[in-house]
Amino acid sequence: MPITRFEALPDESRVWVYGADRDLDGPAADSLLRETDAFLESWKAHGAPLTSARDWRDGRFLTIAVDQRQEGASGCSIDGLFRRLKGLESQLGVGLVTSGLVYFRDGIGAIHAVSREEFTRLGAAGKVTGDTEVFDLSVTSLREWRSRFKSRAADSWHGSLIHERV
Repeated sequence: MPITRFEALPDESRVWVYGADRDLDGPAADSLLRETDAFLESWKAHGAPLTSARDWRDGRFLTIAVDQRQEGASGCSIDGLFRRLKGLESQLGVGLVTSGLVYFRDGIGAIHAVSREEFTRLGAAGKVTGDTEVFDLSVTSLREWRSRFKSRAADSWHGSLIHERV
């Protein structure tokens, strides 16, 4: 099934957000998007094509969305997506499906991926604050993605990791 425009999917669509552990641009990003598009064009659940789309942001974040009004993603179809992205990791030399990383933008605009422990240390040192822009990869619907994927740490679960009054 042809890929749908990401912006056209309804708020109720299910999403998965994958963060690259380093910046991806040029040929690496092109390869990731080409391979992702090829996967999505043939993505099925129980033999039925899935209405899906993807978004690529900031050279770091791949968001996959499925409109579940027609056909929802099944466990097997989600596993297939995970396996495809895991396979691309070694090909591209980047971590995509690594869990537990915290993503934030520093004062000069660079995006960092660090462990929760490191983010907490950065908070204690005053290098991240409640005003630091963070990215919430735990969102599960397009509505959540549109409203809180990118926010201030104080307005997200990230704030609980910072030892300041947020």
